Amino acid sequence: MPLDIAYSVCPHDCASACTLDIELESPQKIGRVHGSEANTYTAGVVCAKVARYAERVHHPARLTQPLRRKGAKSPTATIDDFEAISWDDALDIVAENYIRAAQEHGPETVWLYNYAGTMGKVQRDGIQGLRNAMGYSRQHNTICSSVMLAGMMAGVGAQKGCDPREFAEADLIVVWGSNPVYTQVNLMTHISRARKERDARLIVIDPYRTPTARQADVHIRPNPGTDAALACAVMHVLFRDGHADRDYMADFTNDADALEEHVQSRDPAWAAEITGVPVDVIEALAKEYGTTERALIRMGYGFSRSRNGASSLHAVSCLPAVRGAWKHQGAGLYGSVGQNFSLNTSLVTGIDDPDVRRLDMSRLGPILTGEAEPLNGAPPVTAMLVQSSNPAVVAPESRKVRAGLLRDDMFLCVHEQFLTDTAKLADIVLPATTFLEHDDIYTSYGHPYLQMGAKILDPLGETRSNHDMLGGLARRLGAEHRAFDMTAWEVIDEILQTNGFGT
Repeated sequence: MPLDIAYSVCPHDCASACTLDIELESPQKIGRVHGSEANTYTAGVVCAKVARYAERVHHPARLTQPLRRKGAKSPTATIDDFEAISWDDALDIVAENYIRAAQEHGPETVWLYNYAGTMGKVQRDGIQGLRNAMGYSRQHNTICSSVMLAGMMAGVGAQKGCDPREFAEADLIVVWGSNPVYTQVNLMTHISRARKERDARLIVIDPYRTPTARQADVHIRPNPGTDAALACAVMHVLFRDGHADRDYMADFTNDADALEEHVQSRDPAWAAEITGVPVDVIEALAKEYGTTERALIRMGYGFSRSRNGASSLHAVSCLPAVRGAWKHQGAGLYGSVGQNFSLNTSLVTGIDDPDVRRLDMSRLGPILTGEAEPLNGAPPVTAMLVQSSNPAVVAPESRKVRAGLLRDDMFLCVHEQFLTDTAKLADIVLPATTFLEHDDIYTSYGHPYLQMGAKILDPLGETRSNHDMLGGLARRLGAEHRAFDMTAWEVIDEILQTNGFGT
């Protein structure tokens, strides 16, 4: 039996942002992690990765003290290639190198690179506040969701949509370009409930026979990158057969007439040639979607990963508007709902200066190897901080990324929980906390909850949170940014008050 149960929020880059019940075996040791029953979206379910989070937080290979590289940079470096130093010495070295680089090349030579190792508003976004305070290069976050944003803004007008719990109230569920059996297990709870209690039908649209597709009543397999053609053909049939809700479109959409004209020539025969989906399958999909009032589409990120990804997302996101599905409970579209809480977090992020160059994080390799176009005509990047990311593994053109990080004139500091492939290339490695060892506040791009994650465990060894590490560095750099003089909990409290959520 656990000694106690603690409560938190999963910090990972996942739509579910699960509410967690965490077994405490002792004041400094966790056991099993469970999805909370109190959150009716989480509904007691959690993925295997987080259920076994104790293996990560208590892993013997976790970094527990600051490290300085002893010899030449090497992608095969081990912990023995570094020596332990104090936090004061480590931060002094980092600050000295950033100041020296800025004096030689200007502040835009420094790039503080991060992404979604944590989704907490304080611990993830504080690095942006330091960028803005120092005039360091800004970052264009293109590595994941920018295409989803573009497609939904074009087709819906915002990254908003149905409450995911509405899947339990649907009669037809279309999972398009997603594999929630693996990537959003909580959603399957609500889909399964609809199938059991309402005899709802499940259609999966995916080139691959995924675990979700294997559970479907119908699996449609378009050629990769042809989703827009399939969606246009479905809309063609909706207009042709009288299933388009013209009154709804007149009241709530723009350019409905232009859309109808556009899809008039995009019939199922046209789409079949492009998608590889037979005409009769397209006709059946359109008929079932057009005649089912409670039809709900789960629009995933899968088909955004192509050159026409935004156009495909735009096309699919138009389907509920043509059908008028948004009028009904258990119907509409569920893609990203990341703009449900458009929190003012400028206390954390500071204010962007549009005159400071913005570097595309997906072009990290070309930038670090000196290609002129992605550098935007500004100085080379000669000093970096990497936090909440492992770009040597996840960034495109990984050979160029590694070559750039291996440059002798590149100073690299990495703040991490483990000696990752990126950390192996660092000059200074700083030990980072896990989400159980710091405070934060979380929104979600998959459900409508604003959640708090309070510290449960004391930081392991000499680990420091992103917020605390950045505060120590900011003071050495002379950065003026009020949040770094506050505790994380004080920052959270002010964010809540600023946004009208009390204290």
